[in-house]
Amino acid sequence: MSILRFEHVTYTYPDAPAPALRDVTLSVEPGEFCVVAGLSGSGKSTLLRAACGLVPHFHGGTFGGTVLIAGLDTREHTPAEIGAHAGTLFPDPETQVVMASVRAEVAFALENRGLGAAAVARSVEETALALGVADLLDRPTAELSGGELQRVALAGALAAGPELVLLDEPTSQLDPVAGDELIWQLRRLNQECDTAVVLIEQRLERCLAAADRVLAIADGALVCDRDPSGFLAWAAEHEPALQTPGARAFAAAGLRPLPSGVKQARTILRREGLLAAPEPEPGQEQEQEQEHEATVAREGDSPRRPRRFGRRPRRDAGHGAPVLRLRGVWHELRDGPAILRGVDLQLHAGEAVVLMGRNGAGKSTLLRHAGGLMEPTRGRVELEGELALLLQNPGDLFIHEHVNEEAPAEALRSLGLDGLGERNPRDLSSGQRQRLALAVVLGGERAPSAIALDEPTRGMDREAKRSLAQWLSAQARDGALVLVATHDCEFAVEFATRVVLLARGRVVADGPVAEVLSGGRYFTTESARILGGEENVVRVEEAATTLLARRTAITGPGAAAEAAVGAGLAEAGT
Repeated sequence: MSILRFEHVTYTYPDAPAPALRDVTLSVEPGEFCVVAGLSGSGKSTLLRAACGLVPHFHGGTFGGTVLIAGLDTREHTPAEIGAHAGTLFPDPETQVVMASVRAEVAFALENRGLGAAAVARSVEETALALGVADLLDRPTAELSGGELQRVALAGALAAGPELVLLDEPTSQLDPVAGDELIWQLRRLNQECDTAVVLIEQRLERCLAAADRVLAIADGALVCDRDPSGFLAWAAEHEPALQTPGARAFAAAGLRPLPSGVKQARTILRREGLLAAPEPEPGQEQEQEQEHEATVAREGDSPRRPRRFGRRPRRDAGHGAPVLRLRGVWHELRDGPAILRGVDLQLHAGEAVVLMGRNGAGKSTLLRHAGGLMEPTRGRVELEGELALLLQNPGDLFIHEHVNEEAPAEALRSLGLDGLGERNPRDLSSGQRQRLALAVVLGGERAPSAIALDEPTRGMDREAKRSLAQWLSAQARDGALVLVATHDCEFAVEFATRVVLLARGRVVADGPVAEVLSGGRYFTTESARILGGEENVVRVEEAATTLLARRTAITGPGAAAEAAVGAGLAEAGT
């Protein structure tokens, strides 16, 4: 018997002009690992709400068809009854965590099922160790960072050992190390305990290598149900925005098959002789050097070796007036640890800066200090002008019943929300809610001198992230300081010129994007991981250019140029 089955399910939210799900039929077997992909607003979150019974019991609306969980019809059984078989995690852990301490939160579902004290204690310990929250068990939930809270909410969902796990963006607030570990912990749970996993994820490069199937949703309908390789081939033809960065680079360079992960990509490149730059023929390097020196002599420059494929010149930090200064800033909890430890930082007008670091490193606390929401226990924060601050929970900003009442029409239009004016903000997808919160923050009459965003891409698809990155770049060009805390390296390299890396409340790295994010294992992009940190390549376009150049060196310019034109790379000017 299927653990999850949809039979011709169509669902429309109250007052919505069109269905959020359209005639969806699918089944998930015990022990399957399924990834749900789709653009923002395509119906992915609604699919999970229907799977756990919140649609239609909580959201109302019009529901047709049948959803069965372990044989239970969601129309005839409550979400609490369904919860005995399915653990669920949504993108906003703040709304799911109900207990005051982490230990009590993880034990909550177990105690509700009547387990004895010893069994509860054992399960709490095992789950906490598996999900990396053992050191948080005695912490108050109110003091946790967003990423820590997300792991605690997941631990609460998994502690009782459900037959099915329904996860909506479970890595959206996790640092790169914790996000990768979570995916493989889910895969281990899936393999060893026969637990079925249905996972919504926008950063598909994190999870495709672990998946058995990919279910693509578009406009509420199931449009693709294939294995990861089949999905990537489908996406290349029908929805390029769903391609992973590695698949995009391969497609642009004319390489096949499209890889579902770093390991497969490097295997293909090694087979094609493209993993390292081809060695020049005997005497060729000397001839190139002599030719270059002759060119340099004609142009009056100092001799130097030719730049390697794909390498970009270092970009200097902005030279505008200082907008934000942190001078020896400490933030110490009473009877607890120090969150910030002597941070010295100076940020300028026109800079686009990303804050990175593991969960609990102090990124959100630093932004709260910058926005005046927190006072340092030692040190000083200086801000020139006004700072627009968006924190991690967008729902806190919504006070009206309709989207068009929350923000000016111009702000909604600039963020792609102009067609959703009559919708209730709480019925939007997580990515749409995030963009609406950004419109609320930026909808004032005066343009701020600084814009600070905390994990702004939660729930956004790749196209929405690209649009946001372009908008942030434009704000920096217009003279604003842009400061973004994010774990999404792919998003960071789209707009940032500078990376500030925090660890245990201290700045441990501060430099240009290519310098900080290339050559790493976790705080880096998929393109950089595929190429092993060579050439300071961090962007998809740079990886594609590098691979095309290497193909040219092996196969000649004709084949490589044909591949570039076919993939649109030549027209893009890369």
